[in-house]
Amino acid sequence: MSDWSRLDPRMLLVHPVRDLVKFLPALVGIVVFGRSSEGGGWWGVAGVGIPILLGLARYLTTTYRITAGRIEVRHALLNRRVLSAPLDRVRTVDLTASPIQRLLGLVTVRIGTGQTAGHGEERLALDGLSVAAATALRERLLHVTTPADTTSAPTTGGPRVVLTLDLAWVRFAPLTSAGIVIAGAALGAAAQTIRTLELTPSVDLDPLAHLGLALLVVGGVIGVLVTICVLAVVGYLVTNFGFQLSHTATDGSWHLRRGLFTTRETSLDDARVSGVSIGEPLALRLAGGARLSAIVTGLDRKQQGSSVLVPPAPRAEVDRVAGDVLGTSRPVTALLVEHGPRARRRRWIRALFPATALALAALLTAYAVAWELPFVAVVAVLLVAGAVLLARDRAGGLGHALVDDHLVARSGSLDRRREVLHTPSVIGWNLRATWFQRRVGLTDLVATTAGGRQRVRVLDVDEAAATLLAVRATPSLLDQFLA
Repeated sequence: MSDWSRLDPRMLLVHPVRDLVKFLPALVGIVVFGRSSEGGGWWGVAGVGIPILLGLARYLTTTYRITAGRIEVRHALLNRRVLSAPLDRVRTVDLTASPIQRLLGLVTVRIGTGQTAGHGEERLALDGLSVAAATALRERLLHVTTPADTTSAPTTGGPRVVLTLDLAWVRFAPLTSAGIVIAGAALGAAAQTIRTLELTPSVDLDPLAHLGLALLVVGGVIGVLVTICVLAVVGYLVTNFGFQLSHTATDGSWHLRRGLFTTRETSLDDARVSGVSIGEPLALRLAGGARLSAIVTGLDRKQQGSSVLVPPAPRAEVDRVAGDVLGTSRPVTALLVEHGPRARRRRWIRALFPATALALAALLTAYAVAWELPFVAVVAVLLVAGAVLLARDRAGGLGHALVDDHLVARSGSLDRRREVLHTPSVIGWNLRATWFQRRVGLTDLVATTAGGRQRVRVLDVDEAAATLLAVRATPSLLDQFLA
């Protein structure tokens, strides 16, 4: 493919509609202005014609090609630009299709290279290719074989289905961070409403009316929580409906497909997958769930959505898929080395000090300005108790290990992560210590990989142990410095 190729002509049925929506406020103004002036009908025609002309210009001026080991995309709407990247820099290829694109047989191709253009946008994107052309381009870029019909028995060397969505997993949807934040905000608003009603002087209700009001508030809170759960479940299904993760052994690639209205297909080259990250937010962990992402070398933070391998699901399924991706389950299930009393003490101090200071400040302020001291005291005690639980969980979550050429690091509480990185992918080590860490002889050991911002951090480890761990993980990398 050395000649320049264009987008599919059917994109002319999609882009003008999108541009028309973007121009809608201006179009309304044009129509209103046109009605109050002579020749108003021409203003309306111009307002509709501009998005159509923009779509036509985008089609005529956007071309792409693969040549001399590079993928090039050329835009020439106003200023001519040629964006290119070496094929060996391609990390992921995402195929997404909105409902109207699915109806027309089109997809948008986004090529992840670990690099970003201005304003953090992905460098290479082709919005409006046919499914056949997009599939052929993906195969050329990643040398992957598209799963044709993964519901039937795979042929030798064909795609192997690793995971499909179980609808019972929607029970984890309300336990994600987004669901918890929304629920917390709703409960906070409800508590504020109750307090406002109780403190309003004009409210003078008899005991029966108070009981009715309390039942109404409780019913409202339950209704809000049910609504949040329903919205979380709907969002989970819209995003992950039809989720399927498969692997092709012949060319070494992972292929993921998901989405109800807008479908998304992602292909990852085995050579770029350097490890996995198991996310365990607190609520999800208490319910026995987790989620899984691939550590892909060369992807920046803007492109991390491409590396999702398992949505919120039972921990057993996450561990199974993680072991499949790594080629061994030992790094996922191995016992970790604890970081010792100094590291645990830091976790306690960092959790208790701000909480205790805030509680004391609230109590002093309540005493000084004659607030309701008992209510503030209860809030202060709950704040300190929560900090104690957080400190205990964070201290117990610290750990690391070196298992089967994989560096394992675990940390966190509200958003605990267990990260596993293949040591041959490590290209450098950083030892970072704050003034407080240096005082107690601790440091953060950071393993870096090629390209992007992927790294694995081992927090608050003894300085000597950190050096020994780095040497054991990549002896050839550090021998020259230790000679």
